[in-house]
Amino acid sequence: MSRMMKNSRRLLPAALLCCAALAHAQLYKSVGPDGRVTYSDAPPAAARQVETRPLPSAAPGAALPYELAQVAKAQPVTLYTSDKCAPCESARSFLAVRGVPYAEKTVSSNEDIAALRAAGGDAQLPLLTIGRSKEKGYEEGAWNAALDAAGYPKSSQLPATWRNPPPQGAAPRSASKAADPAEKAPAAAAPLSPSPGPATEAPPATGKAPPGFRF
Repeated sequence: MSRMMKNSRRLLPAALLCCAALAHAQLYKSVGPDGRVTYSDAPPAAARQVETRPLPSAAPGAALPYELAQVAKAQPVTLYTSDKCAPCESARSFLAVRGVPYAEKTVSSNEDIAALRAAGGDAQLPLLTIGRSKEKGYEEGAWNAALDAAGYPKSSQLPATWRNPPPQGAAPRSASKAADPAEKAPAAAAPLSPSPGPATEAPPATGKAPPGFRF
């Protein structure tokens, strides 16, 4: 057996160990003082610019892809929902399939209804806001068109580990008010539907809709 083949056999285990170690590392791209670009698993001591990239074998993280993150920052999506609202369930499924990151606000009290009216102009659910645009009631074609106009991808680019933030009330109470027993009693006793009157009377609920809502 030649000396070259013996040396190759000796070096093979070490090479495999290096590959295994690099599978969980970062790949560093650096530019030295002489302008030479190098890649390594650690940034060189003398480098004027360092850029890190995950190795191809690294597991994907939960961060949004760059282009989707830019769109979500410029045109944030908020979905207003309520219990006993079948169109709201359809709206959630639609956004999940299309891969749209969004914040969900639930409507269950007078304060929430007021916040919903301020956001959408009435109490119709679901309400989708995309930046400054509004879509009242779930209609797949209209929602797709609005998301297209805002620049959202037509198919999902969300990482498999992505999770939207947990739903919050449309008008969340402050911690100080929530901790004050004197503030809790009036809120619990107040009816969910707006006070009757010619200016604020809500249309009658249909099906299993809560009072004050319109689907």
